[in-house]
Amino acid sequence: MASIKRFEDLQIWLDARVLAQDIIEIIKSTELCTNFKLRDQIISSSGSVMDNIAEGF
Repeated sequence: MASIKRFEDLQIWLDARVLAQDIIEIIKSTELCTNFKLRDQIISSSGSVMDNIAEGF
């Protein structure tokens, strides 16, 4: 088993990044794009998942 030296190598961080990208695509393709406050909160929270994983590493 290879040792992990960077949080970017963690599979869970990579999955969180894909999730954040998927959420952004959903927002762009729905009416959420016009609800600015909710849109910004959703984008911020999806990004914080990656931040929390990195911080825990």
